[in-house]
Amino acid sequence: MALPPPDPQFVLRGTGAAVHTLHFSCGGKDPDVPVLFSGSENGFIHVWNLKTHRVDAALDGHGRRSVYCVETMGSKDRLLSQGRDQRICLWDLAEGRTSVMDSVFTENVGFCRCSLLKLAHGRWLMAMAAKALGEIQVLELPSKTSVCTLKPEVGAKLGMPMCLKLWQLSGVSQPLLLAGYEDGSVVLWNLSMGKALSQLVCHPEPVMSLDFDLEKAKGISGSSEKVLSIWSLNEQQNLQVYKTHKLVNAGISDITIRPDKKILATAGWDHRVRIFGWKKMKPLAVLDFHTATVHCVSFSDHKSPGERLLAAGSKDHRISVWSLYAQT
Repeated sequence: MALPPPDPQFVLRGTGAAVHTLHFSCGGKDPDVPVLFSGSENGFIHVWNLKTHRVDAALDGHGRRSVYCVETMGSKDRLLSQGRDQRICLWDLAEGRTSVMDSVFTENVGFCRCSLLKLAHGRWLMAMAAKALGEIQVLELPSKTSVCTLKPEVGAKLGMPMCLKLWQLSGVSQPLLLAGYEDGSVVLWNLSMGKALSQLVCHPEPVMSLDFDLEKAKGISGSSEKVLSIWSLNEQQNLQVYKTHKLVNAGISDITIRPDKKILATAGWDHRVRIFGWKKMKPLAVLDFHTATVHCVSFSDHKSPGERLLAAGSKDHRISVWSLYAQT
């Protein structure tokens, strides 16, 4: 018989609005306090201290417009955030600073989260949905130099980009981008050539979220319907459907594969977080705590496996934090 699902290890309250994005920063060389960043519908980014379970700082840089992406850039003092004000903000939080250091105007009205890839120390690639329908802009940061604009072929009716994932194989300098679109397609782009290498229709509805395991060359995507699509990338860089997994209830807001590639978590419109084994998509747990749509899920990057956590952010203004290592 399956074990009953665990209760959250703790719950963070006080965002005052729906939580749309979460990002842990627990690794690092210095034995600093592990933190969790959350971005809310009211435009605030909260920096949660995971020892005290309280807010260390509340950052206000998006004109009270919803924040839907937060990422650190190498350390917890360097932060990137993206909001419905069509701005991507770069923050320097060292020595208690709380002001925006620089920003990029996206001119995109959708809610596609940008994607970051570290190139070298202090140099990053950032992909984001562009102003023109269906286009994706890739910039280098912090210089904000344009690398390329990815445009669908004439006549391709992909619609808007909905989710993005930059990646590169170790030892290979060519970055690649996976993009999920409004028409349900996932497209693999080569940035140096500026062209699509492969396209696969994974869903009949828009792709809401995707994640990719580059070691296994296998990815997963979810949409507003009841199916998770698992797909793979062959050596010719062609995407192909590997298998599908039927869900009990429709609607996936977010999917994330744990860094050790053993399990993955989905954020559901049915208020639940579901945990699966990544190898065979075996359902492991249903985390039923929230009273509204779960918008985001994030695994922590603690150095020691026993300390690693999963956080889920919901429309109910709460963040649940779970310890899953004992159970899986």
